[in-house]
Amino acid sequence: MVRKINISEKLRDTLSLGDTDAYRLVDGAGDDLPGIYLDDFAGRRLLSTTAPSLSPELNDWAVGLAPAITTYWKHLDQEEKKAPSLIAGTKLTEPFEIRECGIRYLVSFQSGYSQGIFLDQRENRIRVRDRSQAGDTILNTFSYTGAFSVCAALSGATTTTLDLSQPYLDWARENMALNRIETQSQHFCKGDAFHWLRRFARQNRRFTGIILDPPTFSRDHRGKVFRAEEHYGELVALAAACLAPGGWILCTTNCRRLPDHAFTRMVTEALPPRVRLESHPMPPDFTDDPYLKTLMVET
Repeated sequence: MVRKINISEKLRDTLSLGDTDAYRLVDGAGDDLPGIYLDDFAGRRLLSTTAPSLSPELNDWAVGLAPAITTYWKHLDQEEKKAPSLIAGTKLTEPFEIRECGIRYLVSFQSGYSQGIFLDQRENRIRVRDRSQAGDTILNTFSYTGAFSVCAALSGATTTTLDLSQPYLDWARENMALNRIETQSQHFCKGDAFHWLRRFARQNRRFTGIILDPPTFSRDHRGKVFRAEEHYGELVALAAACLAPGGWILCTTNCRRLPDHAFTRMVTEALPPRVRLESHPMPPDFTDDPYLKTLMVET
């Protein structure tokens, strides 16, 4: 039985974020609804559940919250990774825009398991925007659709957007163009982050800031496996070798198998002495298990 809740009471502080129309409405156990998550993307909603099927009762609950709003559902399963399915409203056939603190991003409910932006990284994106300035060089590894790059470029930095997927790099270009950023002035690299970090170090190429937000698990074209709980420290060490004096590294991971203390130790041991680490919590609309770990490293 799904306990009835008043959605207006669950918005918490999300609507005071400024020019933002994408946020979490219901966050599982944090809202006394374990395994049930509801996100709003500029008036389109995505219901996600840990249960492998959507019960009629839960379907009616989600649709009944806002019958006129387009609502999709997906099963939170990292192995299946199925695209969400329509349960109410008009089918979305094209990407659409959202706003986050005045920045515009393209979101798609047809792109597969992920919709183009991770809402839990909202405050980290703003941290990158606030820290970046004209003359900075920012490297965004595992960039996905380039949201961190957009934030840095809007502050005047020259960005290098790195990802294995050409479609995601193309999406990153679209996000930049959407924000009137001249993509010709930015750099895009296709390939493995480990390979490129080693290459940048050999070339003595240094960056003012580096973003490390890898998937919890990945496999490169040669079959080499990356697991955050085992290899994140190696990634940090490679990034540190490419960092300009006085630069910073944003270290973040959503790996639930990596406890906070172990993540901090892994990052610390991979860095030279006397660096400063600052931990940051998740955004206020994420009230369930604080799975996302963030450390800002300052040299």
